Amino acid sequence: MLHGKVLVAQGGGPTAVINESMVGAVLESRKFHGVESVYGAFHGVNGIVNEDFLDLTRETTHNLELVAKTPCSALGSTRDKPDGKYCAEIFKVLQAHEISTFFYIGGNDSSDTLRILNEQAEAENYQLRCIHIPKTIDNDLVINDHTPGFPSAARFVANAFAGVGLDNWALPGVYVGIVMGRHAGFLTAASALGRKYDDDGPHLIYLPERSFKMDQFLTDVKNIYEKTGRCVIAVSEGIHDEKGEPMVTKLAKMTGEMEKDAHGNIQLSGTGALADLLTSAIKEKTGIKRVRGDTFGYLQRSFLGCVSDVDQREAREVGEKAVQYAQWSRDSGSVTIHRSGFYSVEYKLSELSAVAGKTKVMADEFINDRGNHVTDAFLMYLRPLLGSGMPDVFRLRPNTVPKILRK
Repeated sequence: MLHGKVLVAQGGGPTAVINESMVGAVLESRKFHGVESVYGAFHGVNGIVNEDFLDLTRETTHNLELVAKTPCSALGSTRDKPDGKYCAEIFKVLQAHEISTFFYIGGNDSSDTLRILNEQAEAENYQLRCIHIPKTIDNDLVINDHTPGFPSAARFVANAFAGVGLDNWALPGVYVGIVMGRHAGFLTAASALGRKYDDDGPHLIYLPERSFKMDQFLTDVKNIYEKTGRCVIAVSEGIHDEKGEPMVTKLAKMTGEMEKDAHGNIQLSGTGALADLLTSAIKEKTGIKRVRGDTFGYLQRSFLGCVSDVDQREAREVGEKAVQYAQWSRDSGSVTIHRSGFYSVEYKLSELSAVAGKTKVMADEFINDRGNHVTDAFLMYLRPLLGSGMPDVFRLRPNTVPKILRK
């Protein structure tokens, strides 16, 4: 039974719809008479330790609804990855404020934090319900068919590559776009939905689920360029060689700069290093002169005006379902999304230990045999998630005029 004080927090990278989940959890919690207050932790678990709370019980429904439609984390976020000691500090604050239910919106690390907290609460015989609300643009949470935040980011990537494709058709050359994805290539693979005509890009897609071979890459690019006079390439930031070493570190080693993130991983986002490495190799080894590269970076996470209505709806529903599970179930757990039929979903409460700290990658059936593009199975998987109103593109019909001087 939901009662007492409820706490909501957001963790990890922001998304275009994470506030839908937060608002869904807040408004649904406020419906139950047993709930005394609904707090929001400012900047995730870091905010809990520092007791930086907002009283969301006092926020108007109207403003909450406006916030829900606003991308990015309204409560702020954090990249902190709590261990047992850190979680013990969180637990002390939860006890001091008499928090009975903790809803944490986030990815793999957030679910693992809840797993540790749940175990500590059980050890102390403290009544604490820990419910994980899924979120990540990487789409790498196990058990889930897909994860809120991914469809909107995928919609952005598909639209961006459609636009790049138009540019590349008008002014032919080679274009390399680096997309987020350390271990899972779902977001990069979404670039394939930017295609309409047979010769549209991306002509090549490289994912971290397959080892990256520079020689094969250069051969692929050269073959496409010789056939079409241009080539658009989508590349996951996490591509690696056969030894598992990220390709971006090859450039970093040459420059002596190997920045690491808060979790000790080589920093993949926020630099143009991989794009520079690949475009330089193409110019040097193929002789193609017009080669350009971009790194999407944070653009794909919270881009305004590019939200999937399906994503928006489901992000709200996982927040609501989390509260309902807290009300009607005695268990802590993670809300998971399951596909049924051609496209509909149902929600379940899965064990935290089944989700925590695990990473889902793209299925083999989604990647072609050469490892340089996706299959129709992936297109069928992704298309319903992008929502309604996807932009369309058209070309002039080739009603050419016969040449006179240059027959």
